[in-house]
Amino acid sequence: MTATYLHDKFTNIILKCQQLSKPISILIALSGGKDSLCLIKLVEDFNNLYNHFHNIEYVYIDHQWRDDSRQNIKHLLNYTNITNNNTYVYQIHTIHMSESTIRRIRYQIIIQHAIKNKIHIIFTGHNQTDQLETFLLNLIRGTGLEGLSSLPLIRRIKYYIQIIRPLIKMNTGDILWFCHKFNLPIWSDKTNFYYSNYRNRIRYELLPYLKAYFCPKIEYNITNFLNLSSIENEYIKQNAIKLYVNSRHSCYIAINYQIIKDQHLALKRRTLYLFFYYNFNKYLNHNILSQLIKYMNIKHERKVRIIWQQLKINIYKNWIYIQ
Repeated sequence: MTATYLHDKFTNIILKCQQLSKPISILIALSGGKDSLCLIKLVEDFNNLYNHFHNIEYVYIDHQWRDDSRQNIKHLLNYTNITNNNTYVYQIHTIHMSESTIRRIRYQIIIQHAIKNKIHIIFTGHNQTDQLETFLLNLIRGTGLEGLSSLPLIRRIKYYIQIIRPLIKMNTGDILWFCHKFNLPIWSDKTNFYYSNYRNRIRYELLPYLKAYFCPKIEYNITNFLNLSSIENEYIKQNAIKLYVNSRHSCYIAINYQIIKDQHLALKRRTLYLFFYYNFNKYLNHNILSQLIKYMNIKHERKVRIIWQQLKINIYKNWIYIQ
């Protein structure tokens, strides 16, 4: 095997991850493009040297958006069959859905597969360029620090499953070079060039424009900002989790707002977000969040009720509770 600097980067990331400190099973989520082929090659080469993964499974979600999707699946299976590892293909039969809805369904399928097969580590092929594009997309949409810091190296989710993105320090140019060097059979996805897709416009128009007319080092600067934001975001997140644990009711779906109302606004917001996401898997919207924070500072002689997405949110006697 010819070792490259991407092999070195990949090895350093894997060996530094505490979650990967012993032989484990991993599930690799494939998209079918160059990132997936690069990830397969790096994982297989790494495992041939270190025998670190005692079980490797591949999973592909077919959106059926393209008329060549079946040929794409056959092409991908021809490549993964060389590895002698199992590959699973799931199809989404309802095709008239938004990109965000499809993304959510895709993650649900992948996580359910991992739970069923008792796999705790999922690899995805997101790279540094994906991270920059996601940052700009979320910035345009008006997200907060949590959204701007999306696509981290490691994301912890329910059921003790973690998503790890081992290519997140590699950009698209490096990955394309890697695929060409090892003659990996890249499948050209024509939807990557549709300008009706916002991500494609950011990739081919906005980022090159910013680089040409504002700052040649724009990609480096955004990456540096994301690294710093990730550290600060993690600090706020950990403190919000502690605050939530200390303020929640031991039996009921309720939170004692007297414990959190004098905290910094950033912690109050995160704790309330956490309360609704943990209990109902819902993202609290800005208007309801502002109302709850306002009501925290008012002495309530009578119960206040807010109706939101079929939830009856009650504020009374130091408690926010749900009926």
